[in-house]
Amino acid sequence: MNDEILSKTKKKQQMHALQALGVELVELSRERLAQIELPERLMIEIREAQRITSHEGRRRQMQFIGKLMRETEEELIAAARERLAAWKGLSKAETTRMHTMERWRDRLVADDAPLTEFLQLHSGRRRADAAQPDPQRAQGARRGQTAARLPQIFRVVRETLEGRT
Repeated sequence: MNDEILSKTKKKQQMHALQALGVELVELSRERLAQIELPERLMIEIREAQRITSHEGRRRQMQFIGKLMRETEEELIAAARERLAAWKGLSKAETTRMHTMERWRDRLVADDAPLTEFLQLHSGRRRADAAQPDPQRAQGARRGQTAARLPQIFRVVRETLEGRT
């Protein structure tokens, strides 16, 4: 790590931070884990921790992963943290997008007026190969306004926002 002298408290904080990063790495899928550059020994131990189901065994394995991470180059650890932060950001963006679609669906179920507004706002959002959103299809999805029709309304909203019909 650093050549500077660290207090015992600071060392423990760094150790716990590395162990928490190790927990996040263990929770990743194999595909995502493969996208992070870490020493082979650490990758093997992370995969092993993913297989362990015993609480105490997993706890001990996580401590061992923390120890290996303390021995790993800081640049690799920083890159892993950045990659995880980027993935979390993508997840937050996806959640925000889903919430937007759900709000539009709820507005469309509650009243006829938002349909025109929705189509005016989003008819310009389309891929080069996609056609314009179909207002009759959206109105058809609205007609029943029962719980069974909510997925259909949501589908129309999602397809319109994604530029598909």
